[in-house]
Amino acid sequence: MHRTGELYGQYKTLEQQRETASLGMWIFLSTEVLFFGGLFMTYTLNRSTYPDVFAAASKSINLTLGAVNTVVLIASSLTMAMSVWASQVGRKKLVTIFLIATLLLGSVFLGIKAIEYHEKFVEHHVPGLDFNFESGADIATNAHAQLFFSLYFGMTGLHALHMIVGAGLLLWLIKQSMAGRFTAEYNTPVENIGLYWHFVDIVWIFLFPLLYLIDRH
Repeated sequence: MHRTGELYGQYKTLEQQRETASLGMWIFLSTEVLFFGGLFMTYTLNRSTYPDVFAAASKSINLTLGAVNTVVLIASSLTMAMSVWASQVGRKKLVTIFLIATLLLGSVFLGIKAIEYHEKFVEHHVPGLDFNFESGADIATNAHAQLFFSLYFGMTGLHALHMIVGAGLLLWLIKQSMAGRFTAEYNTPVENIGLYWHFVDIVWIFLFPLLYLIDRH
């Protein structure tokens, strides 16, 4: 396989290469939907079985930090979309600026999530031998609350892992952008990584109400 500029040998045009890469990304994201869908189904079934305990456990999560993180991710989606736009119109400096802004917002999200996890650790809400949801709670309540927090850490932890992967991809994009690689004719990596980033943000839009807003009045 040879490469002429940004065009790889198996493709006739950059447009054909872009469409193929986009199709591959959409197929990958469809498998991610199935993956997260299984977790959402597990959560839904257990929440319907233990609604009171799940509601009580949800109230112990820091709603303010969760809401701030939601705003941060929405802002990062905007900056990511702006970086795609800038690449499409050939504004090379803006591409780099918006990519850096997206990376910074993603880092803020992960930092806030680390604070949340620390709070749960201090409160002994991390599933395991040291888990204790409420003083005086019976064994069944503690067990069902531990199930909620297992899902909480599993779902948000998996989401955070996707954020870390996205941050690594953004670092690569920033390096390539600073070298002036992306132009109006060739910006496929920015578009595809942008799709990935938007997908991760959308997953959080579902996680936030499911985990943080149970029985909040």
